[in-house]
Amino acid sequence: MNVTRNGLLAQVSAAHLISHLHIMTVPALLPLLPGVMEVGFVELGIAIGVFNIVTAMVQIPLGFMVDRIGAKRMLLAALLLGAFSFGLVAAIPTYSCLLVAMVLAGLANGVYHPADYSLLSRGMAPERMGKAFSVHTFSGFLGGALAPPVMIGVALMLEPRWAFAVAAMAGLLVCTLVMPGVGQGLPDQGTADASRVEQRPLATPLASLAILMLLFMMLNLSTGSIEQFSVSALVGGFDVSLPDANRALTVFLFSTAFGVLAGGVLADMTKRHGSLAGIAFALAACLAMVVASVPLSPLMLALVLGATGFLAGVVAPSRDMLVRAASPAGAEGRTFGIVSTGFNLGGVVGPILFGFMLDHGWYTSLFWAAAAFMGITTLIVLLQEQRRVKYLEETNLAGAN
Repeated sequence: MNVTRNGLLAQVSAAHLISHLHIMTVPALLPLLPGVMEVGFVELGIAIGVFNIVTAMVQIPLGFMVDRIGAKRMLLAALLLGAFSFGLVAAIPTYSCLLVAMVLAGLANGVYHPADYSLLSRGMAPERMGKAFSVHTFSGFLGGALAPPVMIGVALMLEPRWAFAVAAMAGLLVCTLVMPGVGQGLPDQGTADASRVEQRPLATPLASLAILMLLFMMLNLSTGSIEQFSVSALVGGFDVSLPDANRALTVFLFSTAFGVLAGGVLADMTKRHGSLAGIAFALAACLAMVVASVPLSPLMLALVLGATGFLAGVVAPSRDMLVRAASPAGAEGRTFGIVSTGFNLGGVVGPILFGFMLDHGWYTSLFWAAAAFMGITTLIVLLQEQRRVKYLEETNLAGAN
């Protein structure tokens, strides 16, 4: 069974890598697409917004479909649809075709989180769940980090349409070579032996779903501000050169990825996942305030943002464990589908908010906003931890009676 579980983790993580590669394909090609499609950046921003809006709209119903139809079938369908959408742009590299492709890719993207987390939650040993979630999340960060050099490299060597073709072929490669065996020997429905898993509710209260969805939204706003807009803010308002700002962002991104792996180890060492996540994000908020208020040399800027990213990464596995703890056994797909919608809502709201700040020259406000969202996130995870402990105490008391 260990071989089966390790294979499951590798296969699901490969699918997650492809999902983030697809998410970043259009953003990575932004410098080149206006000349190819004869549109401006506003139109391309609309296309990216369409992707996020579609994902936000479909993720909840797709989560229910994952639980009903089966995570394996849905994941294969998502990989095929994502590959088809980018293959369509490669064949017809026009703006109207890009809009159609973003609708289809957004639909495919809505499957990944519910299906991935459902398969991992049902197929991995409970004592290894934190590490499994961390490897899965790390693979997503890796896919996003690979997109800019791969897509730009292919586009410059050949032409941009071939970059879309590479994105399509990557999806097909994972689908044909890896995914047919995903979860082999593991049921789509059903759960592990009840004696080996933690206590989980028979139904997820609406309040918990709302809190967790808000948590995912705040996480997106906290880190998305730095990932997408920190370079512009540092260059425009902190007298940091473009190379130094890019270098600091690169350190932040890679530190976040490795923080996820460390967070997986820590998540398996404690049951107080809310407390772990709260401490990590509170420290990250303090570091974001340092960037906003203290003049830093390029080296110190990279170190402080790197530490911020590492702490933000530590939070991810504990976040996933909190969601799993709130999900009834057999309903992981719909639960992760509902709460992950918060990410997409953050993806719609964040760029507008942070773009407004930069347009008005409020450069330091970007990092103050990141710190504020991190502080709100800290309060949310501590609240959810308190709710979980209260539920366990009430369950144990009822059992004793």
